[in-house]
Amino acid sequence: MTDPLRRFTTAVHPTCVSKLIWVNAPPGRCPKLAIKPMSDISFGINLEFVRHEDKPFEWAVQKAADLGYAYVEPMVHLGRELLSEAGYFHSVSMLDDPYRIKSACQSAGVKLSGLSAHTPLLKPEIGVEYLKQAVRFAAECGAPVVNTDEGPKQKWTSEEEDFTLMRYTLREAAKVAEPRGILIGLEPHQQYSRHPDGLDRIYQLVKSPSIGINFDTGNAYLCGHDPIVWLRRVVRRLVHLHAKDISVEQSSTQRGKVTGTPVGCACGDGVVDWAKVIKVCRQAKHDIVLSVECGTVDQAERSISYLKSLIA
Repeated sequence: MTDPLRRFTTAVHPTCVSKLIWVNAPPGRCPKLAIKPMSDISFGINLEFVRHEDKPFEWAVQKAADLGYAYVEPMVHLGRELLSEAGYFHSVSMLDDPYRIKSACQSAGVKLSGLSAHTPLLKPEIGVEYLKQAVRFAAECGAPVVNTDEGPKQKWTSEEEDFTLMRYTLREAAKVAEPRGILIGLEPHQQYSRHPDGLDRIYQLVKSPSIGINFDTGNAYLCGHDPIVWLRRVVRRLVHLHAKDISVEQSSTQRGKVTGTPVGCACGDGVVDWAKVIKVCRQAKHDIVLSVECGTVDQAERSISYLKSLIA
């Protein structure tokens, strides 16, 4: 006789299998299987935290591991550039062997939460090949998510034209992502995604199981929104989260005036309610990595200490 649990799990996404539970049934009836409505939360870090350390990629990965992070989110780029080639910057060229990333993570004992592959969806002459290569690179190095946003628009295009261009870019990227099982995380970061309706409109351009949301708490706050309210709106589409806190000083001078910021302050030092963020993220369909985005090693150390205290 076929094991009912085995038969059921074959149709369930691998990240959901651990959440299968037996639900009590009335007397005389068989218990039923259900998916436990709670996702696991892990902590990672975007390697931007070493941008001012003038160190190579491998050093950044090891430093993240030493600080206690379980996941890292490397930044990748097309072509070649001087600082990375000289070992003074953490970004990795997608002309390199993807196993460079995989090997560094294995050596340090960390996993990949995704790749930071931000490219302008509004400029298909850049975005299409950039994202397609990032997806292929992610599949080979073992990163489940590729994160991006719409990028700054051209001055001469209309809004209608912009959404046509984004649809083209995302459709081409999704065609490459779907057979490889890679997710594309759309981030609130620019002129259209600075509000919930705009991000939803971008998300709805292409119907694909590979397209989801990479929510950025700091960008959402700086755009003038309550990040918790917005996170609740997208949580069932969430595939990755940028854990970016915003200092009181930055909040007072930039909120409502910018659409985002490269990095934030240490988590716990700013305005974001991280206990609520974690609570909402547990409602996601996927297990979620909170990828910290801060600007220094010291901030990274304080962030992991604070975040871990919330789930201890």
